[in-house]
Amino acid sequence: MTNELGTLLKARRFLPLFVTQALGAFNDNLFKNAVTALVTYGLVLHTTMEASTMAALATGVFVAPFFLFSALAGQLADKFEKSALIRWVKLAEIGVMTLAAVGLALHSAWFLLGVLFLMGTQSTFFGPLKLSILPQHLREDELVAGNGLIEAGTFLAILAGTMIGVMLAEMPGVVVVLSAMLIGFAVMGWLTSRAIPVAAASEPDLQVSANLVAETWTILKIAAENRQVLLTVFGISWFWLVGSVYLAQLQPFTKEIVGAEPGVISWFLGLFSVGVAVGSLLCNRVTQGHVTLMPVPVAALGMSIFGVDFYFATPSEPMAGAGGLISLSEFLARPEGWRMSVDLALMAVFGGVYTVPLYAFMQARSVPAHRARVIAANNVVNAGFMVAGAAVSLGLLGIGLPVDGLMFVMALANGVVAIVLLRLNPDALVKALFAAVLTFAYRTRVRGLEELDKAGERVVLVANHVSFLDGVLLATFLPGRPCFAVNTYIAKKWWARPFLALADYFPVDPANPMAVKDMVRQVRSGRPLVIFPEGRLTVTGSLMKVHEGPGLVADRADAAIVPIRIDGAQRSPFSRLRGKLRLRWFPSIQITVLPARRLEGADGMTGRERRAAISQQLYDLMTELMFQTSHIDNTLFAELLDARATHGGRAPVLEDLDRQPMSYNRLVTGSLVLGRAFANRTAKGEAVGVLLPNAKATAVSFFALQAHGRVPAMLNFSAGIKNVVSACRTAELATVITSRRFIEQARLEDMAGAVAEVADVVYLEDLAKQIGALDKLRGLAASLFAGWIHARHKLSPNDPAVILFTSGSEGVPKGVVLSHRNLMANRYQLGSVVDFNSTDIVFNALPLFHSFGLTGGLLLPALAGVKTFLYPSPLHYRIVPAMTYDTNATILFGTDTFLAGYARTAHAYDFYSLRYIFAGAEKVKAATRELWAEKFGLRILEGYGATETAPVLATNTPQQF
Repeated sequence: MTNELGTLLKARRFLPLFVTQALGAFNDNLFKNAVTALVTYGLVLHTTMEASTMAALATGVFVAPFFLFSALAGQLADKFEKSALIRWVKLAEIGVMTLAAVGLALHSAWFLLGVLFLMGTQSTFFGPLKLSILPQHLREDELVAGNGLIEAGTFLAILAGTMIGVMLAEMPGVVVVLSAMLIGFAVMGWLTSRAIPVAAASEPDLQVSANLVAETWTILKIAAENRQVLLTVFGISWFWLVGSVYLAQLQPFTKEIVGAEPGVISWFLGLFSVGVAVGSLLCNRVTQGHVTLMPVPVAALGMSIFGVDFYFATPSEPMAGAGGLISLSEFLARPEGWRMSVDLALMAVFGGVYTVPLYAFMQARSVPAHRARVIAANNVVNAGFMVAGAAVSLGLLGIGLPVDGLMFVMALANGVVAIVLLRLNPDALVKALFAAVLTFAYRTRVRGLEELDKAGERVVLVANHVSFLDGVLLATFLPGRPCFAVNTYIAKKWWARPFLALADYFPVDPANPMAVKDMVRQVRSGRPLVIFPEGRLTVTGSLMKVHEGPGLVADRADAAIVPIRIDGAQRSPFSRLRGKLRLRWFPSIQITVLPARRLEGADGMTGRERRAAISQQLYDLMTELMFQTSHIDNTLFAELLDARATHGGRAPVLEDLDRQPMSYNRLVTGSLVLGRAFANRTAKGEAVGVLLPNAKATAVSFFALQAHGRVPAMLNFSAGIKNVVSACRTAELATVITSRRFIEQARLEDMAGAVAEVADVVYLEDLAKQIGALDKLRGLAASLFAGWIHARHKLSPNDPAVILFTSGSEGVPKGVVLSHRNLMANRYQLGSVVDFNSTDIVFNALPLFHSFGLTGGLLLPALAGVKTFLYPSPLHYRIVPAMTYDTNATILFGTDTFLAGYARTAHAYDFYSLRYIFAGAEKVKAATRELWAEKFGLRILEGYGATETAPVLATNTPQQF
């Protein structure tokens, strides 16, 4: 939430409007409250009218222009470019504030009431502009955040204007100071309005009519064309009726009922304003950025509950202070003072949650060409409600009802409205409670709900099944009352019944051949049906067998399929992955809704052939769902830190011939310590050569460079001296990292000497001697803040992450730059079709300068919590099978040549533990596949990995030198 709000506040398409609106709201309330305080306490302005009556009259005068001129304002906002109109309106504000200064100088309350009417007129023309321009500058998923910020800014400006206005009323020379401030802030508002981006006219051919009565009726009819929008208008208007009554009577309430000084007024107004602001900002988290009315009934109920308690917390007699009126400190020293404060604050918080979704819904669901006029109609209805509220207030006060009694009546009336709203949407309260619990406990995020609106009337929703929470999550966060296909055996369970109350369910007996026909009828009737294609919870962490049922239902009902991914719930105790994943009580959960699809390609097929085609399409769809919802927009080191957090810092992740497993904590700490040494010798973004074999030290060096924003260039030491030197020159390497022990054992002294002529050769053994105990302790401490240290480098997922080279067998080696996003896409592509988990062990003999060896043999398992054994040479045909047996590996990576060699030299029991054998992008020879199948009963999965091309589903392509 914070990131979304912060992003909007930095954007030019939003910030100038936000500041302009806030300055206008501040100025309005500075004037209104200063004048009201001057009248209430008999300072400067004197009148024989009661303060409460004056407050109600001022409210009526201010809102009258909204009723009179909103039709004209809406027409102008739809016809002309909006940013220019805003500048003209803000220019008019300067003139109105100049007249306010004249009224203050004349000490005339009645003159200032006339100025208040002009201020209302200026606000009347600004309202449709500010609200109709938001959907033109913001995406729909930003509307709730944008409206929340506008609402929060408005009420905080109200708070500032109110407090300063009340304080100024007691200052000597108030007229001069107040006049200067009013005009100054009006000028500032005009200046900030000049930065608002252009917003094209919605209906430039509109004929503007000056017949205010006829056009007012016209815009009301436009608003009434959409029943949902019309109900939204009434909901907003009711909020302003209640709010205007409370705000208008708060000052006389504080003086007459509470018996308190102006400081308590400021305290109450501060609580109310901050409360609405907090509720407005919370709304983006509550709705998760989606335009929905779900929180509205619950928020209305909350307003009434605390409004009623506010009345009962009010003292029956005014509090007696030392000087007649009680001070703020004396008020807060009493329990009833704190009770009233908490009630008012929470009532305001619920008010913010109530109003923001209504505004966002009205903007999103209005026809763009009529949007400003719909908002103008909303202002007319608002004005009517507020004037009615002022009239009712005057009437009730006139017959002797005290101010606190008036507030009690409003709280009860609001309770009636809340009950009506709950009756219109009886599931709102239950869903809101579940949403609050799930959001708080699991930080649940939902994305893509707008895709449901685009899917059409006939829809089958298919979701992966990872935990017992899945049904509750979908029933809570999907709009309306989704219908679930539930196994009759599960539906009869006592523990399932409370959760089934959240949604409609359709009992399905898998043994009944009529079950599919019954589901087809449900979908054809226009009821969205939710089905879990796997039919049971995953026990692997990946997709299980996908049954054909949902595909058949969608095919026969001519319905679209909407894929839904649930991610994170598999790490909760409600999954069946204990022992395979590190479970947590409250993991973060994300629900992603993808665009609707239709199953095609089965035309002309019948019977089993058609069923098989539909089944395959559904499986492909679910596989694509798993990939498209994967978090590929991340850097490799950040993903390593996520893996550590997910699987535990002590979990083993790497092992090599020294047979000492390395944990995530040691890998991260070693990367930071070694990376700091590399960073002292290189510059950010610089390519650094890595001339090392398959070993833990190589992996640590790789991630050390990633941690500090350097780009490892993996040199192919088997390509010969000439090609390695050519690769160094091609990549413009100034530094190459290697190991003396490796150079000596591999007899690469001549290669090291040739490389030293074009680059600075750094030996890990020399660096190890330079790293002291203090450096290690610093690295250990830094591992606690590794994410922050890495984030300082401000790397993008599209930045280069590694440079790989071809063998040079067909000429000079070519270099290929792969971004973080490329490598993450490769990783998730493979992960979307293979079920592996932390109980697996990967044996990787492919060198890390090989694309498949790096991506599949290191990054895939290391970032997924799977332990990897790194073997230095794939050419040891007799040793590799024995090591596979010895390490109890379940996954083996290789190429056609190496796999053929292993199969020829291995015994039948050497690969007894293998579940998967992966080959690279090249085509595996049929003889090799047959040899593995006959000798070991194992099938080779081929075609994974990339050499010089980006993965098919990655959106950015690698750069070639």
